[in-house]
Amino acid sequence: MMVVDFLVVGGGVAGLRAAAGLAESGRVLVVTKEGLSESNTAYAQGGIAVAMGGDEDVALHLADTIVAGDALVHAQAAAVLVEQGPKRVEELLAWGTRFDRYAADDPARAGALMKTREGAHTVPRILHAHGDGTGWEIAASLLRHVRGLEQVELMEWTTTVELVVDSDSDAGRVVGAKLLDAAGGLREVRAHAVLLASGGAGQVYSDTTNPAVATGDGIAMAYRAGAELMDMEFYQFHPTAFAMEGAPRFLMSEALRGEGAWLVNARGERFMGRYHPGLELAPRDVVARAIAREAIDGPVYLDMRQGTGNREQGTQMDLKARFPGISKFLEGYGLELARDLIPVRPAAHYLMGGIRTDVNGRASIPGLFAAGEAACTGVHGANRLASNSLLEGLGFGALAAEAMKGEVRGSGFEVQGRTEARGDEGGDVEGFIAELQGLMWRDAGLLRDAAGLRRAQDGLAELRERMPQALTRRAQEARNLHAVAQVIVQAALGREESRGAHFRMDFPGKAKVALHSVVERGRLRFVELV
Repeated sequence: MMVVDFLVVGGGVAGLRAAAGLAESGRVLVVTKEGLSESNTAYAQGGIAVAMGGDEDVALHLADTIVAGDALVHAQAAAVLVEQGPKRVEELLAWGTRFDRYAADDPARAGALMKTREGAHTVPRILHAHGDGTGWEIAASLLRHVRGLEQVELMEWTTTVELVVDSDSDAGRVVGAKLLDAAGGLREVRAHAVLLASGGAGQVYSDTTNPAVATGDGIAMAYRAGAELMDMEFYQFHPTAFAMEGAPRFLMSEALRGEGAWLVNARGERFMGRYHPGLELAPRDVVARAIAREAIDGPVYLDMRQGTGNREQGTQMDLKARFPGISKFLEGYGLELARDLIPVRPAAHYLMGGIRTDVNGRASIPGLFAAGEAACTGVHGANRLASNSLLEGLGFGALAAEAMKGEVRGSGFEVQGRTEARGDEGGDVEGFIAELQGLMWRDAGLLRDAAGLRRAQDGLAELRERMPQALTRRAQEARNLHAVAQVIVQAALGREESRGAHFRMDFPGKAKVALHSVVERGRLRFVELV
């Protein structure tokens, strides 16, 4: 039995940063579906984008974010994001985060934070840690900090089943959630405010860089509770996931291209010059579609051979030291960055849409907040600027915590006991999920048209008749993936244009006015954010 002041669902960068702020004002429960080390944050290789050079640098970061978002970025949210950057990074440094710094043999920069450049950034501003282990380092430092806070309780291996809504409230206030613990027990937790920081939904597609936990749980639960979802059609497909048969779609970080890697086709030709003047550092949606087109004639590869770190400058780089995680992964398949062509193809990577919130994390129903990839402020528009995601989680997680503090009221919650909720999965759950992932990849993936999207709708309708009903974690994930898939397809079918990560082969042009899609209880509309 449990009553807390604040419930945080998710233990990635957004959830942990929010918990750190909330601990100043009450008792906080952080719930994670697996161990606290397993989140999308920990898998973020490239780094965190931040403008540390003053107002002019911040303005340039804002401009890059808006350009990458293809005229759909909510400028107010983007300004909040980039202006918070330096403060949030200084906070991380104070909590022990070890970003990479220039070595003593570079006397002009010795000890300074090392920066690199990624796609659609006009200048180097990406901080990284352990070469390609930035997300892991940030998550570890946040977790160390939060573990030391007496007011925070961490509950691992616990699945959040649904939000609890007060039916007596005129606005349908969220007052808690039902949790399924590792032993199969069901309990209801009450809180003054609930934050959904449960990450993205990459598992809705058969090919994804996301970990297995990314099943859109918070997004689906919020939608079922009546919250608005926004921009769900905009799913970013990372251009360069490892593409060897039988291997996972391991992320080949954009930082590889930032350090000079080329993309070459089956004929050994560097091809990005035919698609964008930014070459390999063009926006991700452009690079992903270019790879998809080139792959029609055979495999596409990342080429970083001869150990050249930056071909234009002629500098050499120890690639194993710069990219230790990637290098170790490749060794398992007999490959080396300095020696071999690395086969790549696009994979689902990041959801620009999510639970519609303001810049303070407030969702459309009272008592509910969201931050990180589960939320949508409009900050990414139609296409996220590389390495803005960790900054988003930190910044908006912190702001959500400040707003949630104002929700604390009298402690009049009714405490609920724990009940047993064991049960069989109720059918072929893995087959259900695999079928859903396959139809989404085929008909609602990187390249879309009305015929394919309608096939996806029909397939999802048929799957609904076989929906797993058991109260188990995997059956719950299946239901959540189905709900997320339905909204993605509905919004993608309604957006009859191509913009950013959403490409309609039957509508290749852009609409004159850039509008955001909003879906609430099955109804789709398009709105302009001001």
